[in-house]
Amino acid sequence: MKALIYNKNSDNKIELKEIADPKIINPKDAIIKVEVSSICTSDIHIIQGYVPAANNNIVLGHEFTGTVIETGEQVTKLKKGDRVAVNCITFCGECYFCKRGYINNCQYGGWELGCKINGAHAEYARIPYADTTLNLIPDNISFENALFVGDILSSGYFAAKMIEIQKGDNVAIIGAGPVGLCSCMCAKYLGAEKITVIDISQERLQIALNHSLCDYIINPLTDNIEERTKELTDKRGFDGVIEAAGGKDTFQLAWKLARPNSIVGIVAMYEENQILPLPYMYGKNLTFKTGGVDAIYCKELLELISKGEISTDFLITRRFKFDNIIDAYNIFQNKKETDLKFALY
Repeated sequence: MKALIYNKNSDNKIELKEIADPKIINPKDAIIKVEVSSICTSDIHIIQGYVPAANNNIVLGHEFTGTVIETGEQVTKLKKGDRVAVNCITFCGECYFCKRGYINNCQYGGWELGCKINGAHAEYARIPYADTTLNLIPDNISFENALFVGDILSSGYFAAKMIEIQKGDNVAIIGAGPVGLCSCMCAKYLGAEKITVIDISQERLQIALNHSLCDYIINPLTDNIEERTKELTDKRGFDGVIEAAGGKDTFQLAWKLARPNSIVGIVAMYEENQILPLPYMYGKNLTFKTGGVDAIYCKELLELISKGEISTDFLITRRFKFDNIIDAYNIFQNKKETDLKFALY
């Protein structure tokens, strides 16, 4: 089969080549035919050497949907022909953490697909713990409709859950990238009355406005953040803040925007350590929550898409044939501000 391989020793770091089709290794595995996949910034981080856990010569990619073509003998919830959305986190469902709902910390899984084992950017993929890692796609949803359920939509939903939104809350979301935009959508679904998005890209901010994902925007390059925050929150600060940008100063901005006794939810990835300036925030009584992709809500999110409550279709700004995947990677690494996510067929 054709597959995109990460090769840290090659000039381009990626190679499209023929490799052997995947086979069942564990009785809990399933093999799927990849129908649609996408490129994630984490894939780029692997290529750039920022993910030490990534194995060389693995198939990249962890955002995808597919069709089951084979199941191991211990797979009980899936059968050949089932249409499935893939959770980017493989999890056993039985360990200490999984039983408590902390699947991101599964003792036997985690972020493996496209990092430690072969992932999405191939014609076929082996999925460990198929009964828990794969989710059936409702009949009225396409493969493309469900493409982001197992990663960025789950991240956005997790972020919105983090800050414990109450009906009528006034929240701020830092970062208008795909995860930030998904956070907006999920925050609104969970009851936020007013949503403000903050980003230095006016194009991304306009996307948020055009799709009715927020009520207000702030661009630090042209706006006075402190004054705008006072204006939008009756001088209190926001009832909850989601940090989805991971910029040099965005962590500090997040806690400064939050009102006393609120929650700051951090789903951003940082390239450097962040400082918690406790003396300066003393008395604000803030709660900080952090986490990566906690994709335990995939089934729930598929149901919401099926009912028309949420949709990530607008995120796809370009489509490519799989044979052109190297071109897609090159474009993604240098994408325009108006480019969000790519779909590969």
